[in-house]
Amino acid sequence: MSDHVPVELVGVRIELPSNQPIVLLKEVAGTRYLPIWIGAGEATAIAFALEGVRPQRPLTHDLLRLSLEALDATVQRVVVTEMRDGIYYADLVLSRDGEEIVVSSRPSDAIALAARTGSPIFVAPQVLEESGVEIRDEEEEEDEVARFRNFLDTVTPEDFDSG
Repeated sequence: MSDHVPVELVGVRIELPSNQPIVLLKEVAGTRYLPIWIGAGEATAIAFALEGVRPQRPLTHDLLRLSLEALDATVQRVVVTEMRDGIYYADLVLSRDGEEIVVSSRPSDAIALAARTGSPIFVAPQVLEESGVEIRDEEEEEDEVARFRNFLDTVTPEDFDSG
């Protein structure tokens, strides 16, 4: 487990022009993102969890969380383990009575459950190497431009005098 890369759940986005929902994971100690194409139902379930929306009746992922609680099991972590033939695979790692139980899962379902339980999400390094993308943060870029403009406003020719 220690070789897996911790990621944070950034949110759900819609890819244009296809209008296909994606869940976006970001490397905690890096700049890579992992976009995973998901179904509309799973996108809604993840977005609801992130926004704190409580439906009148439990949705499927709420039901799974409640079932695990009733069985005294906890979600230890979610691990996106591989991508094969364009399909991502994940493990849902549960714990009950000190025993670790690994259940194969679709990443979208596992992430929706992690969003409801506050459980950590990890990605296998080879998946991030093969499928991760670097996305420059617009705010970070704007900050960099503002710092440079400030530098230009305050710099004098004497600052470059090497003599």
